[in-house]
Amino acid sequence: MSFRDIAAIAGSAMTAQTVRLNTVASNLANAQSAASTADATYHARKPVFASVFDQQAFSDDIGRGARVRVLDVVQSTEPLRKAYEPDNPLANADGEVFYPNVNSVAEMTDMMSASRAFETNVEVLGRVKAMQNAILKLGEG
Repeated sequence: MSFRDIAAIAGSAMTAQTVRLNTVASNLANAQSAASTADATYHARKPVFASVFDQQAFSDDIGRGARVRVLDVVQSTEPLRKAYEPDNPLANADGEVFYPNVNSVAEMTDMMSASRAFETNVEVLGRVKAMQNAILKLGEG
């Protein structure tokens, strides 16, 4: 596996974790937004990832590994929170207000996981750079 392949794998993983962090930020920013109908309420979003394998690597038996691709960002199917707040200006005719299906604790956990995965890939790129520099110094004699 070449240094370029390693960098491409780490780079795709960092891109995926960036999307994950952005969706967490969006979910947390909208966690307390209220609406008068279920359709108008913010729904939590989750990214969907997939491993993309290099077909030539399998045919050549090189073992280049897989890259990460973000397939989509989908809305969560968890039920919305409904609260009886007749004094709220957003309350519907029944006095109910709808809140997003965002679990702040789960989102913070997801943020920590994505952040650590991103840091790990930064470290991988740093080590690849160090190995490349060490190889260049071998030729100095």
